[in-house]
Amino acid sequence: MRKIGLGLLISITMLMAELQNIWVTPDFTEKNIKIIDIRTPSEWKETGIVKGAYTLMFFDEQGRFDVPGFLEQLDKIVKKDEQFALICRTGSRTTEVSKFLSEQMGYNVINLMGGMVKLRQEGYQFVPYAK
Repeated sequence: MRKIGLGLLISITMLMAELQNIWVTPDFTEKNIKIIDIRTPSEWKETGIVKGAYTLMFFDEQGRFDVPGFLEQLDKIVKKDEQFALICRTGSRTTEVSKFLSEQMGYNVINLMGGMVKLRQEGYQFVPYAK
C-alpha cells in the first residue's frame, strides 16, 4: 500500500510540473520570476550576468555534472512548486536541463531559449558577476 501511495504522489507531482520554452527578451528579465544562470564561473566573469540572476553551475568546463549537488543548491533558491527560469549562453544546456528538471524531477521550469547571446543582441546590459 505504501508503494502505491508513493507512486501516486510521484505521478501527481509530475502532472503538476510544467516546462515552458520561451525566447528570452529584456522584458522577461524584469518579471518577478527567479532566473538561474547555469553557465560556468568563467562564463559569468566573461560576460556578466542578468541582474538579480542566481548563478548555479550545472555542467563544469569539462562537461561533468553533479545532479545531487545541483538539486541541493537549487532547492535553496526555489521551492519545488515555484516557477523559475533557466538561462545559459545559447539555450542548448538549458534545453536539456529544463527537460530533466521538469520531466524527471517535477519542477516548473521556463527554458529561456536564445540565452545570453540573444539578450546581448537585443541590447540588454549585463551586470558584472561577483561571487
